Amino acid sequence: QVQLVESGGGLVQAGGSLRLSCAASGRTFSSYDMGWFRQAPGKEREFVALIRRSGGSTYGDSVKGRFTISRVNAKNTVYLQMNSLKPEDTAVYYCAARGGVTYTYPTNANLYEYWGQGTQVTVSS
Repeated sequence: QVQLVESGGGLVQAGGSLRLSCAASGRTFSSYDMGWFRQAPGKEREFVALIRRSGGSTYGDSVKGRFTISRVNAKNTVYLQMNSLKPEDTAVYYCAARGGVTYTYPTNANLYEYWGQGTQVTVSS
């Protein structure tokens, strides 16, 4: 069982930056792929970024070049650095973890077993 707790959300003006953190419980953090997803009101949950247990990362098209995902296994923590924020980035951001079978591009939310409670990010214009 893995418990995930996100932090770092808030209100920021367009063009600004935020860094989200996701702290995980458990002793096998390094064996999990970690993902960030977001959901805006009235919209489906959207893939944002993932960092594999191997360290490789993948980004959603809407955030490429602006967001950076990283992990520190010694701290059981994954980060999402968000720069050049836009009003359309406004959403609840969720951290997720998956173990088990390795996929090349685990961008589907259904592949993730564990989820945090979410943190609100609001970008004003």
